[in-house]
Amino acid sequence: MQAVRANALPSVTDALRAVESLLMGTGQRTARRNAWTAVLEDRRRAKDRIETQHVLEAVSARTS
Repeated sequence: MQAVRANALPSVTDALRAVESLLMGTGQRTARRNAWTAVLEDRRRAKDRIETQHVLEAVSARTS
């Protein structure tokens, strides 16, 4: 009886990271990742602002 081996295919993310590591230096990769983290944080803050605005508008409508 022979053992069956399954090799997982690399994900698109893994492939992009491999290409990134070949093309960019460490500093560039760090800068890009920091920039992306900042973008995600800005999006989260914008979502929080919108949710807060909705809550304030709902409270304002009740008291008017």
